[in-house]
Amino acid sequence: MHDIRWIRDNAEALKTGLLRRGWDGLKVEETVAELFRLDDARRDIIAVTQRGQEERNRLSKEIGQAMGKKDFARAEELKARVAEIKSETEGAAAAETAAVRALDAALLELPNLPLEDVPQGADEHDNVEARTVGTRPVFGDGFKPKEHFEIGEALGLMDFERAAKMSGARFVILRGALARLERALGQFMLDLHAGEHGYEEVNPPVLVRDDAMYGTAQLPKFRDDQFRAGEDFWLIPTAEVPLTNMVREEILDEKALPIRVTALTHCFRAEAGAAGRDTRGMIRQHQFAKVEMVSITTPEQSLAEHERMTACAEEVLKRLGLHYRVMTLCTGDMGFASRKTYDIEVWLPGQDRFREISSCSVCGDFQARRMNARYRDLESKTNRFVHTLNGSGVAVGRALIAVLENYQNADGSVTVPDALRPYMGGLEKIVAG
Repeated sequence: MHDIRWIRDNAEALKTGLLRRGWDGLKVEETVAELFRLDDARRDIIAVTQRGQEERNRLSKEIGQAMGKKDFARAEELKARVAEIKSETEGAAAAETAAVRALDAALLELPNLPLEDVPQGADEHDNVEARTVGTRPVFGDGFKPKEHFEIGEALGLMDFERAAKMSGARFVILRGALARLERALGQFMLDLHAGEHGYEEVNPPVLVRDDAMYGTAQLPKFRDDQFRAGEDFWLIPTAEVPLTNMVREEILDEKALPIRVTALTHCFRAEAGAAGRDTRGMIRQHQFAKVEMVSITTPEQSLAEHERMTACAEEVLKRLGLHYRVMTLCTGDMGFASRKTYDIEVWLPGQDRFREISSCSVCGDFQARRMNARYRDLESKTNRFVHTLNGSGVAVGRALIAVLENYQNADGSVTVPDALRPYMGGLEKIVAG
């Protein structure tokens, strides 16, 4: 969320940022003009309220003076006027509340602004490769790598049909060694991030209220992609929501920063905009497991923390022996709340392409303003908004897909990566039951 005072002082910077985001020029001008109009209305109402309060204070003094002179008629006249002003200002207070809500609603629709070094572009085709790590696996002559769902179904351990009977499309049942492999991946990632990367493991709620979803910018823009749970709750689309909201409406001690937390949770997404895309397999599921990393930092720390977080996610893939690349997302492809995003894309031999497995974003104070999350600056002794970062460390389901496709064998079995064998009871190979 942006500060209207900053917008008034930096209107051209806002316009430039929105244009870089791909907004139409006319829409940009109209949006900024509407923000100014809403803020002017708010200011006018506040001015009326303040003048009314000043008038009440002045008249109250006159009432005291009139009573001192025993001029009771004058005192009653003044009291009547004070009552009138009180009634008028009460109406103005209600109007002020409505004006503030209208302005806030408009501000909530504005995306975060990209950093200067974010590449300009319209969509994923304009993303820029930062680096490629590892090499593609080599399979024997005449062996065409299969996709993960072909491998899982042939093993008899991945069942989409039965899942569809009970829940519909975009669900899966994992059984036996594949169920354990998914669990092993999540445990491996948590142990790595908590044991070696300095993140504190957290087990957060997966049901959150409206305020938490607004705080991390899932609402209002992405309402259609969320699952509502009754009147009061939402199922989380990512553990970013509860982990980031842990500092909501708090003033932190600067010495406690950076805060680094990680969690393995189920996540839930309606995939409203994914009709017809990845309809087979586990790429886009309504329910999936993901290890999330969240950092809370000072403004001065956040860019370095972004690089660090991305390296932590990369280490997962390095230890699993997976080939991947890191992409810097362009202005047209980055998320609503992000200032800069790195996507990590893993190589999937069955699809013969790279697919996203992690996304690491620095959000600046965009989410912090929505959550009113601040810290006490040691030097200035003032309260400043924290900076927030989030990243997948990594998506467990997609890691499972990557392991199946990269470690598949011609006989239909799947070799278990060395890093996962301690979590699999020493199992070296998954075979059909």
